[in-house]
Amino acid sequence: MKVLKLIVSAAISVALIAVLNMKMGMAPPLGKFLDPFHGFWQNSETMDIRWKQQLTADGLQAPVKVVYDDVMVPHIFAENDDDLYFAQGYVTAQHRLWQMEFQTHAASGRLSELVGDKALEFDRRQRRRGMVFAAENFIQQLEKSPQLKKVAEAYTRGVNAYIQGLSYEDLPLEYKLLNYQPEEWTLLKCALFLKYMASDLTLFELDLEYTNAMKLFGRKYFDMLYPDTVPGQDPIVNGMAQWNFEPTKVDTVKGAFAIDQFVATEKNAKPHPDNGSNNWAVGGSKTRSGNPILCNDPHLGLNLPSIWYQIQLHSPEGNVYGASLPGVPTVIIGFNEQVAWGVTNAKRDVVDWYKVEFKDDSREEYKLDGEWVKTRKRVEEIKLRGSESYYDTVCYTIWGPVLYDETFEPANGKNGYAFRWIAHDPSEEMHTFYKLNKARNYQDYLDALDHYTCPAQNFVFAATNGDIAMKIQGKFPVKWPEQGKFLMDGTHSVNAWQAYIPSTQNVHHYNPARGFVSSANQYPVDTGYPYYVYDARYEQYRNRRINQVLDSLQQITAEDMMNLQNDNYNLIAAENLPFLLRQVESLEMNEEERKIYEALQQWDFFNEVDVAGAAYFEAWFDELKTLVWDEMQGKSIALVSPSHYTTFQLLKENADFEFFDVLSTPEKENACKVIQMAFQKGVKRILSWKKEQGKEMVKWGDYKGTYLQHLARLEPFNIRNVQNGGNHNIVNATSERHGPSWRMVVELDPKGVKAWGVYPGGQSGNVGSPYYNNLLPYWEQGKYYPLLFMQSVEEKSERIIFDQTLQAK
Repeated sequence: MKVLKLIVSAAISVALIAVLNMKMGMAPPLGKFLDPFHGFWQNSETMDIRWKQQLTADGLQAPVKVVYDDVMVPHIFAENDDDLYFAQGYVTAQHRLWQMEFQTHAASGRLSELVGDKALEFDRRQRRRGMVFAAENFIQQLEKSPQLKKVAEAYTRGVNAYIQGLSYEDLPLEYKLLNYQPEEWTLLKCALFLKYMASDLTLFELDLEYTNAMKLFGRKYFDMLYPDTVPGQDPIVNGMAQWNFEPTKVDTVKGAFAIDQFVATEKNAKPHPDNGSNNWAVGGSKTRSGNPILCNDPHLGLNLPSIWYQIQLHSPEGNVYGASLPGVPTVIIGFNEQVAWGVTNAKRDVVDWYKVEFKDDSREEYKLDGEWVKTRKRVEEIKLRGSESYYDTVCYTIWGPVLYDETFEPANGKNGYAFRWIAHDPSEEMHTFYKLNKARNYQDYLDALDHYTCPAQNFVFAATNGDIAMKIQGKFPVKWPEQGKFLMDGTHSVNAWQAYIPSTQNVHHYNPARGFVSSANQYPVDTGYPYYVYDARYEQYRNRRINQVLDSLQQITAEDMMNLQNDNYNLIAAENLPFLLRQVESLEMNEEERKIYEALQQWDFFNEVDVAGAAYFEAWFDELKTLVWDEMQGKSIALVSPSHYTTFQLLKENADFEFFDVLSTPEKENACKVIQMAFQKGVKRILSWKKEQGKEMVKWGDYKGTYLQHLARLEPFNIRNVQNGGNHNIVNATSERHGPSWRMVVELDPKGVKAWGVYPGGQSGNVGSPYYNNLLPYWEQGKYYPLLFMQSVEEKSERIIFDQTLQAK
């Protein structure tokens, strides 16, 4: 009844909000919506368990058995792969149809069809990024692989079989609230979701921001603020001896940058800067059992429904369990009876911006190598709910689509800004995961990765035979130093990418002597690697903490690895708080300042839920960044502050650095003074927070304010006050709206693989289901549940709660 009361209250609230705020025709018809036999009441807590046990669908060759366990994970048993992926599509849609469709609408720039012109700017940006263009190129490549096309088509048929059997009462609640119907699923939608993930993990480039910074501050300061590398880092692969190949050479181009003027802003256009992950594998020499253990926790937005959908896929061709992406066939992160794998974002610069010179306002032609070349125009119709369609013309050049021009976040004069993105190229990432699902050994793993392009990932691997490995895989252009770090001159074709790093020369580790491999979005490799490697935002703390712990541990157990995934040690604070405290020890403090100062002296640097020190440090550091980098604020151009690591390095080593002078004061501040000012402002911030929240005590879990947000931003369906430790740059990378979206630990025992997992949410996308967020308490408390990896459909388990049979009509 608790869930039923929640959904009644929330649904009525959302419906009333919709009626009051939506244009006529957009709000749900309340009579139909409130109908007790067909409306939102049908989305109450019993929906997941009233499915028919016998289901019929066109397109199956043989019956398929689907067994559900006690956390609503489907275990699909099919007699062939075609039926297997059909059933995966059907079952996934049964739980997550609205999420699948909403996310692909977002990817393709079609949200305005659902919510009207409030989404127009977002949709225009997606169209101008060439998201559909990228997905179309993916489908073009898929046509060349009959086997993979068959997999995607089977999945698509399964989704559509479920859609075709829906009545209004069966629709997910969001369809009823937003008053629209699901449409046919297509191969293009599968591709769109993959490209959406690519955009989320690659488009946090800073070319335009760096161009502005270079022009504003000059080369001397730019190099101090934004260095390519920093000292003391721990790359994914460290060791010059293995680079025993002849690298591909490219010519350095002089005068390639376009830094003659400030460039366009990008308001609210970036993915979350913390999109990343942790993964590692420890070899049997370091574990108590003698078996390898593999771990992965991808860090993404904390959304509802969950980003991931757990599933087991069993056929005569293989048996695999793991986390899938709703809308895409196969398992993305998981394991089978011989191997396990996981991913983290590789953070490589695969997006370059080019300044395009148009001949005139018609944008029919642009200059290239001294000639005027025709643009290829793509007219995008954006359907606006409640009003007439909006038409946007996107110009395509040899570089790619022109995102910014005089019609969208205006560029300067006759210039446009086009971007070259590797995700626009034909690719076959689906092939990689299909092969990983069926892999049996290290060579199979390497073969699977050869098909992978974007977003570049650090693929961790472990096998029951004892092998462990890490390979950084993607399609990487060979770049000369700083190529693509700034806006490039688009009038010369010589500034294009000239070659790509061969897959065999991508960074990799296989059974290293130290007994483990790991990655956490840090520098990929040491400076001995013969290619220029660059990204604007490498991780500089999580990776070192993980490696410190793994180095120190012996006789490792799965429980040890769970503890490490939930580790809340704040390495930024451990390395820098003592320095900060020394700068304020001579400061004349009031009573509140003294209390906070003494609390920080006693803090052990762990960001646990119930500690105050973590909140005090965060408030202080936030104020410090604002004061130190005030030169970046209030500008009409796009700029970005230096990294935390660089900030502290400058504070410690260059006390009189010009940027420490606070612009809003007549005095000239140095490092010590600005740290003292930030401390006092941080104390005031804490006191204001206590007053606003009505809190007597400060606890990190409250101050951080972690919450899960519904994909459609429907506030009654958000879950607030999630009590979990960690933060940015901590192994448990849980911040306000971002964190570990799936935690998995796998022990590769030859006698039978054992695995544990958890994610913040649940299997069901139905807000009225007890399986909508039933896993959240486990995740919140750092707990896991055993993953039921069945070997046959006849296997007995007390965790099985019911089953379904899909069969041909």
